[in-house]
Amino acid sequence: MIYFDSAATTFQKPPAVEAAMVGALRTMSSPGRGGYPAAMAAADAAFDCRSELAELYGLNNPEQVVFTMNATHALNLAIKTLVPPGGRVVISGYEHNAVTRPLAALGATVMVADAPLFRPEAVVESFARLVDNNVDAVICSHVSNVFGFIQPVEAVAGLCRERGVPLIVDDAQAAGVLPLNMADLGAAFVAMPGHKGLYGPQGTGVLLCGEGIRPCTLLEGGTGSLSIRQEMPDFLPDRLEAGTHNMPGIAGLLAGVRYVRKRGLEAICRRERQLTQMAAAELQVLPGITVYAQPDLHAQTGVLSFTAKGWEVEALGRALAESGIAVRAGLHCAPLAHRSAGTLEGGTVRLSFSDFNTPEEVSRLRSVMGKILA
Repeated sequence: MIYFDSAATTFQKPPAVEAAMVGALRTMSSPGRGGYPAAMAAADAAFDCRSELAELYGLNNPEQVVFTMNATHALNLAIKTLVPPGGRVVISGYEHNAVTRPLAALGATVMVADAPLFRPEAVVESFARLVDNNVDAVICSHVSNVFGFIQPVEAVAGLCRERGVPLIVDDAQAAGVLPLNMADLGAAFVAMPGHKGLYGPQGTGVLLCGEGIRPCTLLEGGTGSLSIRQEMPDFLPDRLEAGTHNMPGIAGLLAGVRYVRKRGLEAICRRERQLTQMAAAELQVLPGITVYAQPDLHAQTGVLSFTAKGWEVEALGRALAESGIAVRAGLHCAPLAHRSAGTLEGGTVRLSFSDFNTPEEVSRLRSVMGKILA
């Protein structure tokens, strides 16, 4: 199988990830629950994973790194900390349902900073028109999960700092590919999955918490700390990590993060951009294909959408699957992004790459697509 669905989850993992997970099953119990070797091994692995992520994202304190089940869990924690029921929020036009559905559940007034695809300057202008001191929070995805559009989160963060509005960044498609520094950004929260660009297993995610933030809790329970109290601890990460930790997942995530740091964000990003550009060029020569690509590689990375005249995208996705190529077709849990790009009616076929894809696989895609279209 040729796997082009890493925006959902990376399928090919570094071998060290599997080894770490098996090792955790054999040697680790629960962190903070005892002083015996299995508990201490778990505590060390959890601390090491927090420390690696803190260094990668410019955090001074590893305790500001909170483990979650996925990016959706992390975004719900962030949103429900900052946005009261009926609150006011400004979001980009490329947000995922993991952002829009929690806001709908809160009955929030949502203002969308609309902007055309691959127009970062228009994104900034739109946010500048909408953000004022009556806004409870701003939410902006770093990279669109549908189009690979890199949004200007640094400029949006600057606006938020100037106007005193907290910022949440959805880093789901950028983690492990594009750099982000929490100290420079000044964001309240950055949410990310462990199972995409960080090459960890499913069931892992991360919430990076800014200085001085006291997050709300979605779940209460045991933490191994302050057990006499019936309220959740005030301090991080315990406040947000009730119950038993997913130690095989955390150990696998640690191995994935170490792979990313050793390989280097720049090298991974360069590979994904080259594959994206190559796929766009290969597909554009085929009859009836519309490719949503940006020639400027600094505006897009890792994700590429296309459509084919006369084909429903789901049918095209099935035809590719039958030929051994895994893609995703439809609305990709992001109808707002499709509305912004003008593809809401039919959706798109999405290719998304990882560090383990090759140019030969992209060439195979073009060959298969030619046969399908014929």
